[in-house]
Amino acid sequence: MTEMPTQVVVVTGATGGIGRAVARAYGARGARVALLARGETGLDAAARDVTAAGGTALPIPTDVADPDRMEAAASRTEDELGPIDVWVNVAFTSVFAPATEISAAEYRRVTEVNYLGYVYGTCAALRRMKLRNRGSIVQVGSALAYRGIPLQSAYCGSKHAIQGFTESLRCELLHEHSGVHVTMVQMPAVNTPQFSWVRSRLPKRAQPVPPIFQPEVAARAVLHAADHPQRREYWVGASTAVTLALNAVAPGLLDRYLARTGYASQQTERPRDPDQPENLFTPADDEQGRDFGAHGAFDERAHSHSPQMWASQHHGVLGGAAVAVAAGAAAIGVGRRLRP
Repeated sequence: MTEMPTQVVVVTGATGGIGRAVARAYGARGARVALLARGETGLDAAARDVTAAGGTALPIPTDVADPDRMEAAASRTEDELGPIDVWVNVAFTSVFAPATEISAAEYRRVTEVNYLGYVYGTCAALRRMKLRNRGSIVQVGSALAYRGIPLQSAYCGSKHAIQGFTESLRCELLHEHSGVHVTMVQMPAVNTPQFSWVRSRLPKRAQPVPPIFQPEVAARAVLHAADHPQRREYWVGASTAVTLALNAVAPGLLDRYLARTGYASQQTERPRDPDQPENLFTPADDEQGRDFGAHGAFDERAHSHSPQMWASQHHGVLGGAAVAVAAGAAAIGVGRRLRP
């Protein structure tokens, strides 16, 4: 079997959750991984993870909302690690509150991190990849890129924006017959530390809407997407597939369902700690002096596998099986009709 050459990979939001799991997974491949995030406490811990897994780590303190720092991080990556093969955009932040209780500054910050951070990262990667006519860009998205839910208007708006930006870019790359590819991975609820550091005005502790998946499930999907970036999009989790399908055929029904269930499903029974850390404007790991890691507080409820993810990655196999089943059924039917 031919060994995969050592890759140079950039991961934004690499200190926690999906980004941390992706960085670790690339480390296990022996990749050279540039880790971009604000918190140096988490960056140092993420670098140790990558090194322990077998890779080479380059932690670069970066605010993805600053285009100059993103460009500088891309340049430093190529200077110290080599040409970038894969760029993974993960970094995000959020505010849990009704739309009218989110300030203009908070909307701006979420948009700058979640949407413009992806734009700046993507463009920094493109400036280098297009010169070589190769490379993969993976946008870590969400079912909420298609379907908005209550209490997360800032986050949902930014994810919708990423979806539109990525579709436009994909068309441009196809027009140019480019060897650079961009793909998007739409995620379900994931057990990440964001629920321990998100800015929230909810009366109870925020939680991901079940079913919940471990960040390693998301990481496996990201690596597969980067290896097979010709596919425009991947869905992770049956909940993602069901949500997107329902939103396509009955969005009004889903509006009413979410109006009824969306508030309670995003909160636990425990009251919110008014002193919990927040990472909206400053990194929570540096403020707390501790590493939050990849996993959040919901390990006992989180799934480690997603059969639907396999299905999303193997449309050809499933399509062939469906054709074979249909052909067999047709042959049986014809045989029955031809019996004397």
